[in-house]
Amino acid sequence: MSASSILARDGWRFWIDRGGTFTDIVARAPDGRLETRKLLSDNPEQYADAAVEGVRRILGAEPGPLPAGRVDAIRMGTTVATNALLERKGEPTVLAITRGFGDALRIGWQSRPDIFARHIVLHEQLYDRVVEIDERIRADGAVEQSLDEARARADLAAAHDAGLRAVAIVLMHGWRFTAHEARLAEIAREVGFEQVSVSHEVGALIKLIGRGDTTVADAYLSPILRAYVDRVGADLGEAVPLLFMQSSGGLTAAGAFRGKDAILSGPAGGVVGMAQTARSAGFDRVIGFDMGGTSTDVSHFAGDYERTSDAVVAGVRLRAPMLSIHTVAAGGGSICRFD
Repeated sequence: MSASSILARDGWRFWIDRGGTFTDIVARAPDGRLETRKLLSDNPEQYADAAVEGVRRILGAEPGPLPAGRVDAIRMGTTVATNALLERKGEPTVLAITRGFGDALRIGWQSRPDIFARHIVLHEQLYDRVVEIDERIRADGAVEQSLDEARARADLAAAHDAGLRAVAIVLMHGWRFTAHEARLAEIAREVGFEQVSVSHEVGALIKLIGRGDTTVADAYLSPILRAYVDRVGADLGEAVPLLFMQSSGGLTAAGAFRGKDAILSGPAGGVVGMAQTARSAGFDRVIGFDMGGTSTDVSHFAGDYERTSDAVVAGVRLRAPMLSIHTVAAGGGSICRFD
């Protein structure tokens, strides 16, 4: 997509917040007037997708791809990945990790948020099965044990036969020495896995736990996210420039949008909007509180965007660029109970 196509002003421009409960749309017409719509995000009896339906209603368009030139740009923040993570509704995933480290992500950093608690409750892991891979590369790159391709293929095939279609590949020192991870990814695709997340591609960062958790989250969320993005793109048509907000607060093309960068997509858009609105009103120190139907997001702005590359979201450790936002699964529609 060229910069001129994004900056053109001859067509409609849309900004969309696709939340778990409601979808909000702001549109600017070629003559400069603004229009808004608010739709239920999930209303299958009336429409397939709220964002697409809102765009069509504003344009007065019939079902089908939109013609070229009608829309200059659509920019969307979505909580599809956020809510899938909070509600644990992602794609069933298998973790492929170096033998001997099958429980490393479950053990984690052994942090104790409540130091005096006698009953320790660990967060539920995102992966459903662990496949330990016979291989080992040392920290200096020396191959201590070659990759056992035959056994890896057999174990991955068994996981695939069990119905798992997403795999997260996380090998010791694989962030720097990538040969074993790359070959294992080839085997996984040959076996038939539809989603293959490889740690050195997801985030080539040292430290097994953070890299592993991020790769698992990417494998767990990317299929759900890709299905949504592909559906929206197909409904709107290839002629419509479609951009998505990432957790970092920046935009990316629909084809480059992946699970690890989408967890705070919707909330990140809220932070950017909050900061710009506050600035226009003469404030440079604000606290953001966004209670949606599914989650509540709290943020802080004191003149600069607060960013982090190491965060915990819904009990999942992530190492990816994102705005500093505290998200809890306690929205307006949440049911609270005490036993």
